[in-house]
Amino acid sequence: MKVAPFIKAIGIHNKGINVEKVTHVLVHTGQHYDDRMSKKFFEDLGIPNADINLGIGSGSHAEQVGNSMIALEKVFENEKPDWVVIYGDVNATLAASVTAKKLHIKVCHVEAGLRSGDIRMPEEINRLVTDRLSDLLLTPDKISIENLKKEGVPDSAIRFVGNIMIDTLESNRDKANALDLDRIVLQNLIVPKNEVKIKENEYAVMTLHRPSNVDDKEILTKLVNFVINEVSSKLSIVWAIHPRTEKQLKQFSIWDRLILSPNIYMVNPLGYHEMLKLNMYAKIMLTDSGGLQEECTVLGTPCLTMRWNTERPITLREHGGVSILVGNNVERIKEEFFKTLKEARNPERPELWDGNTAERCLSEILSYKE
Repeated sequence: MKVAPFIKAIGIHNKGINVEKVTHVLVHTGQHYDDRMSKKFFEDLGIPNADINLGIGSGSHAEQVGNSMIALEKVFENEKPDWVVIYGDVNATLAASVTAKKLHIKVCHVEAGLRSGDIRMPEEINRLVTDRLSDLLLTPDKISIENLKKEGVPDSAIRFVGNIMIDTLESNRDKANALDLDRIVLQNLIVPKNEVKIKENEYAVMTLHRPSNVDDKEILTKLVNFVINEVSSKLSIVWAIHPRTEKQLKQFSIWDRLILSPNIYMVNPLGYHEMLKLNMYAKIMLTDSGGLQEECTVLGTPCLTMRWNTERPITLREHGGVSILVGNNVERIKEEFFKTLKEARNPERPELWDGNTAERCLSEILSYKE
């Protein structure tokens, strides 16, 4: 979702008259190795096949980072790039930044400066190390700029470009809107149901995958009880089930209860357009995903973020967004859920979340001076 608009911006640039052409090599580490969660996004967003696919796959954090560094070192030494452009906060982001800097290659971090303040999160460690090593830090909002300045990053290395995820959203609105809600659910059901009826503004969308929510039997059981007993009595629920979550639900013997709940539609991981369509017409979003917080803000979908902190505070209501942090405390979730049901959609657009971020990213890289 982040690389698609950047590749498109390079293509547009290269069609210009009297411009120095940009050659890019797309490297896919294979960290997101599930076809439904990776291949489908490439197809939906028109991302060309990766020039190099490292096939790293699963493993511990150390294994993923270490194996990625070993593989990326060979790629960088062979390709000899002027820049390594990295996105987000996954293990591949960390691995690429460390490997590139040791080879004296310039590093550009797209989505720099995001901070949750929770060093226990693997992603926070990835963000801190990557930003410390990057030559050019492209930030999605002004809160991120302040984070970097507090950490001693010089102004000369920071550029405010906006949110590249919103480029993808804006360029895919029409295609998503053309999809049929019932068909999305029907075609992706994990367990078939006799009837599917999803009405606009009368359903909730849910995603859940973080270890803090799904790896503890007591916590996950309480969350499922809330969904079955409270949410499904008010709204239909479309729950996009992450592979990790499905595994835990079955291991904790909770899976069958969800299957028997008539108002809960458990679906396989969805393509970008399918999830965007669901988000566009949902009454409420319940999620522990970072990207969905951002999309909800622009779409105006009220969002309960099932985390105790967020690296995207710009999406929170106190900063003008639509999201509220509820963690995994069921009483707090319940309180905010029923409050939120009374609220109308209120789309918000933070500064430079205008669909043109990728163009600004490329411009900053091409104009960079050491």
